[in-house]
Amino acid sequence: MKSLEVDLVYLWVDGNDQEWLAKKKQFLGETTDLNAEAITKARNADNNELKYSLRSAEKYAPWIRRIFIVTDGQIPKWLDQQNEKIEIVDIRELLPPEALPCYNSVIIEHFLYKIAGLSEHFLYANDDMFFNAKVDPAFFFTDEGMPIVRLQRAFTNKWINKCRKRFKLHTNIYRKTIERAALLIDERLGKYYSGTPHHNIDSYLKSDYQRVSDNLFRREIGSTITHHFRSVDDIQRIIYLYYALAVKRGTLRYVTRRESCRIRLHKPDFMEFIRTYQPVLFCLNDSHHATDADRERVEPFLSTLFPEKSSFER
Repeated sequence: MKSLEVDLVYLWVDGNDQEWLAKKKQFLGETTDLNAEAITKARNADNNELKYSLRSAEKYAPWIRRIFIVTDGQIPKWLDQQNEKIEIVDIRELLPPEALPCYNSVIIEHFLYKIAGLSEHFLYANDDMFFNAKVDPAFFFTDEGMPIVRLQRAFTNKWINKCRKRFKLHTNIYRKTIERAALLIDERLGKYYSGTPHHNIDSYLKSDYQRVSDNLFRREIGSTITHHFRSVDDIQRIIYLYYALAVKRGTLRYVTRRESCRIRLHKPDFMEFIRTYQPVLFCLNDSHHATDADRERVEPFLSTLFPEKSSFER
C-alpha cells in the first residue's frame, strides 16, 4: 500500500457548558414541534470521552497526521493547544450563516470537507468512538487508496414488517435519515444499499465528499442545512460511503463485533463487551435510554482501558 497522509476529524460539544446550554435553551424556546429524540441530553452530554478517544488514537494509530476537533466555540479545558498535531475548528468556519445556530450534528457533518488543510484521506469519529488495537492505514483504505466501507447487515423488509406488526416497532429519526440517503443513491445512481452504518470510525475521501455535497446532491443537502435540530428529513453522512460504493471508489466490508463493537451506555457491563469481543474499534453509545447514573460509569471504565495521558493533554 502506498504511503498515505491520513487525518482524523472529531465532532465535539461540551453539553455541560452553562453558557452553551443557555444559548441552546434560548433558541429552543423559539422552536416548536420537535421530536424528543432530537433534543435528548444524549445529543450533547460530555463524559470526557474525547480525552480517552485521543489517548486511544495516540496509542493505537500514531501514524495519523493531524487531528481536527470541530466545535461550537468551545475548547476542552484539558487540551494542550500547543500540540501542533491538533487543531480546533469552529463550526462558523465551515457552515453558511443560514445554518446557524446549529445543534444538529448531521448537518455539521456535511461540511467536514471544508476544513482548511484537511487531507484527501481522512477518518471521522464522534467523541465516543475508540481504537482498541493497533491498526495501520490499510485497516481503513485499500492498496489503491480507496475507503473500506464498513456496514452492518440490515434485516430484510419482510422481517421488519413482520416484527412491526407483532411488536409495534418504530423507526426513529436516525434510521429515517439513513433510509433517505440510501434512496437518493438508488434514485440517482441505480444502486440500493441496505447495510447500515456500523456507528464507529469511518474512512472517507475529501474529493468524494465534495462531489456529493457540492454537485450530485447539492440541492437535496442544501435544503436541510436550516434544520437547526435533528429532523426526519435530514440526510445521514452514510450517503458519502454509499456513493463511494456505487461508483466503485470504495470496498464493502460487513463488520463483526470483533472488528467494530457498539456498546450501549444503558447496558450494565461495558467491560464484558471488551472481554468477550476484544474489538478493534468500539463505540460507547449514549442515547435517550441512558440515565445520568449510566453516564457516571463512563470515565471510570475508560480510565481503566486508557490510563496513560496522551501528548494532547496539558
